[in-house]
Amino acid sequence: MFVDSHAHLEGKRFDADRDEVIARAREGGVETMLTVGQVGADWTSMEASLALAERYDFVWTSVGLHPHDACHFTAETGERMRRLAEHPRVVAWGECGLDFYYDNSPRDEQREAFRAQLRLACDAGLPVIVHSRDAADETLEILGAELEGHAAGGVFHCFSYDLAIARRALEIGFLVSFSGIVTFPNAKGVRAAAASLPLDAILVETDCPFLAPVPHRGRRNEPLFVRDTAAEIARLRGVPVGVVARATRENFERLFRR
Repeated sequence: MFVDSHAHLEGKRFDADRDEVIARAREGGVETMLTVGQVGADWTSMEASLALAERYDFVWTSVGLHPHDACHFTAETGERMRRLAEHPRVVAWGECGLDFYYDNSPRDEQREAFRAQLRLACDAGLPVIVHSRDAADETLEILGAELEGHAAGGVFHCFSYDLAIARRALEIGFLVSFSGIVTFPNAKGVRAAAASLPLDAILVETDCPFLAPVPHRGRRNEPLFVRDTAAEIARLRGVPVGVVARATRENFERLFRR
């Protein structure tokens, strides 16, 4: 049985067949999914994610403001997220972090929103789902400063760096989550990390509808395809896919223990 630790099932690309996508995943052995609740210019995505988690007892959600939307962070936004974090179907804070590739929000505003949300996550006692792109060193620096003593930990979602960065993430108590990127032949650093990290330090995810793994590249991604990501990690490690499925499920349950 598999777990998709990071999906965006509330997105418009699933509007035509969302229930069928979820049913297909369950029939294919994906027993648990976390659909990320995103706050931005409005609360539509967050509300839709929470509604899914309330509807399906095997779907969970989170609350957070993506770095792309950091320009929308205010004290009022933070307070509303803090209240939502108390909901029993919310098991994490995020995704939040830094994205210096797209720079959709000014970097100073990304840093401010990231730090503020880490403090809120600490107060809520929730693990953090971190988005980091082209900002590894600064992401790790901020996490180390803001989360010292934060027992709940967190995860680097959709990991896109190399083994050295992955090991630094583990040193501060974070897990590393692998998406379909690990199936891309040119993603050598990601593949090396997936082959080398301890099994108790990894998760698998789709980040659907984005980043469909081989052999589905070019298609809309969906939770069922997390099996292909797990299978590639198993191949890289030379173990049966069931070993990866079991370990990542146990890691998910330990991290998102609410």
